[in-house]
Amino acid sequence: MISRRTALTMLAQGFGGGLALGMGAGGLPRQAFAAPSSVSTVDLRGSIDAGQNGITPGGGDRQSRKLRDLIAKAARQNTPVFLPPGNYPVSDLDLPDGTRLTGVPGASRLIYSGDGYMLRADGARRIELSNIVIDGGNRWLDDQTPALVHLRGVADATIDNCEIVGSRKVAVQLERCGGRLDRTRISGAAEYGLYAVESSGLLVTGNTVFDCGNGGILIHRWTKGVDGTIVTGNRLYRIGATNGGTGQYGNAINLFRADNVMVSGNHISDSAFSAIRANSSSNAQIANNQCFNSGETAIYAEFAFEGALISGNIVDGAANGISIVNFNEGGRLATVANNIVRNLKATGPYLLDEAIFGVGISVEADTAITGNVIESVPLWGLALGFGPYLRNVVATGNIVRQAKVGCAVTVAEGAGSALIANNVFEGMKDGALIGYRWKAPATGELGRGDGQGFKHLTIAGNRVG
Repeated sequence: MISRRTALTMLAQGFGGGLALGMGAGGLPRQAFAAPSSVSTVDLRGSIDAGQNGITPGGGDRQSRKLRDLIAKAARQNTPVFLPPGNYPVSDLDLPDGTRLTGVPGASRLIYSGDGYMLRADGARRIELSNIVIDGGNRWLDDQTPALVHLRGVADATIDNCEIVGSRKVAVQLERCGGRLDRTRISGAAEYGLYAVESSGLLVTGNTVFDCGNGGILIHRWTKGVDGTIVTGNRLYRIGATNGGTGQYGNAINLFRADNVMVSGNHISDSAFSAIRANSSSNAQIANNQCFNSGETAIYAEFAFEGALISGNIVDGAANGISIVNFNEGGRLATVANNIVRNLKATGPYLLDEAIFGVGISVEADTAITGNVIESVPLWGLALGFGPYLRNVVATGNIVRQAKVGCAVTVAEGAGSALIANNVFEGMKDGALIGYRWKAPATGELGRGDGQGFKHLTIAGNRVG
């Protein structure tokens, strides 16, 4: 008789090595197909089977201790632990350096029994979790535990092809970690899906994050500095803001004080506030993302930053499209190129006298806006500066259709220079190019003229429909 474990191993080796599985037509050998991407054959070979070591689905109070001991033994041997399919009630699992825990995707489930914390590691060189479900059951976590999975000071942390559900707080918290989080589904977290702080070259790719109470993927630092995280190819939706606020919560992807971060190729929908919000994060590259139905500003670079590249994104549905602002706090130096912004609304998720909604693209300092298409916005297609906060802005080669005003440019005292040239404005209600002092219109139509004596403006070659 061949045991289930032996069969799995043989199957894995057959897939991994491309063994012949019989003969095809004409006597030619028929090769095995490649192993499905959701199964890691390397993890199955040479692993320690938890079931053969007395750890069984539905085990009692001693299950956690037995699993902890087995993981520690396997880590000393540099060997993975394999969890056969089933539900394993556990709590208070401390993962030692070298932990490699794997199972059958969607079938091997660690269920939090609610004693204090679930999974944590501190100061390890390498931790790997793959092909398992981690279910918090929305059960209580103690006051010292911020997340269902809490890894701190792990140089190479890998969470791959897992499902992490039902956290009473954060689903995954990584502090001072490198490594990767990929192909993982995170849902039902009361706070955030992923909270990564003080990372070192972290890769967050191919994940699905949804139904989280206050945020999706957060890349933060305690002090502003180089982070280098890459957030790419993720799908995020239904991200809430149960704590309210004016943008602290409710963002699908949020950067804070994290410099040199790339956010690219993500699909984001139904965020309570921003799809992507970079706060005090320099050299952020936000490219080729799709952002649908954002409650506030879809893409934001704000406060103390130098350097933001916003290109190739699609924004469809938001209160504001793209905002590169807060020159008064040091926010400057950006390019906004080749984006599509459309179908905005005039209301946002809060009421403030100073709030402005219904704007396609807003910028303030040392920024080039080029090649964008903006359509169906209730207020301004482009907004250049605000009050005296304008310096070295170029807006060229953009198309604005169906807006109240095509371009609002500040003419308040103290405003710096702006070049507005070769843009197309079609279907404007109140004018193609109007000067504003703060939120009040202060000029007539400037789109066909030379700036009407405003020396800080250069206006040429625009087409007003």
